[in-house]
Amino acid sequence: MTIAEPHAPEFAAGRACPLDYLTPLTSFRRAADIKASTVYVVGGLYGNIFALDAVEALATREPGAKLVFNGDCHWFDRDLALFSTIEQRLAPYLLLRGNVETEISRDRDIGAGCGCAYPTNVDQGIVDRSNRILASLAVMLADQPALRARLASRPATAIADIGGTRVGIVHGDAHSLAGWSFDRGPLDDPAMDQDRRTIQEETGISIFASTHTCTAVMRHFSGFGGAMTIANNGGAGLPNFGGSRYGLVTRLSIRPAPFDTLYGVCHGNLHIDAVALAYDHAAFLAQFDQLWPAGSDAALSYRQRILGDMAHSVADAAPLSATARTHARG
Repeated sequence: MTIAEPHAPEFAAGRACPLDYLTPLTSFRRAADIKASTVYVVGGLYGNIFALDAVEALATREPGAKLVFNGDCHWFDRDLALFSTIEQRLAPYLLLRGNVETEISRDRDIGAGCGCAYPTNVDQGIVDRSNRILASLAVMLADQPALRARLASRPATAIADIGGTRVGIVHGDAHSLAGWSFDRGPLDDPAMDQDRRTIQEETGISIFASTHTCTAVMRHFSGFGGAMTIANNGGAGLPNFGGSRYGLVTRLSIRPAPFDTLYGVCHGNLHIDAVALAYDHAAFLAQFDQLWPAGSDAALSYRQRILGDMAHSVADAAPLSATARTHARG
């Protein structure tokens, strides 16, 4: 990930990380923004209003559970009425900015493209298409200053106090709104242990919930300054595993889930689980095809994934730990 000033020679749209995305680790040493016994972290809704229906229904099964939407609530909702409806329904919840909200809310284009800060192993065609998807949303909101101001006002991070345990909620990683160190590759790389140790020491937090990379993964570490758990839900509004037709959210609670979960760990007094989000897949696909017909940028990048055509599996995402719990599900 390249961190650079906008319009610098190395500032490539969709690849570079703008300086205003950076998060000082010490900023996590603050009072909690939300306190609850159960929190659902919903990252990557991607404009899927049917996934929003599903997560609201899921939360009603646990009275007192709170929802936190940690960015990229919008993406496929290239329709102002749909976009506005989703915004209205999100209003009661704690909302964070993702790169999507950050870039479409700017008063001027700084050249960051989609703001994804894609690593070098992502094909340039995907990057270019993401940049154009973002640009189409920005054009849609160009004459909506109040809506853009609302998006821009959202914080980039949140601290949740769950049964006395502090949890960091981010969009990318602890360093940046578009950071990739909470992606599966870096999480499985021993060379990143020192970075995780630094994060834990400087933030005072041992549990993080993230999204951004669009790849679900949960990892539980031990052996440096106490245990550390990182849960990335991939996407609430998209399938995450081959052959699946559901999204994914992260549940953190002082109590075990009152329903089956896909996988999870126990960390101190918390149960941390990946929960399948069974939205109306047929309705979402029909809406997607209407907004993004065959040959469009989103169709080329995402339609096969929406149909469950991907290699990533529950086993790939599940934590590699003796304390892990995995429940097979297609």
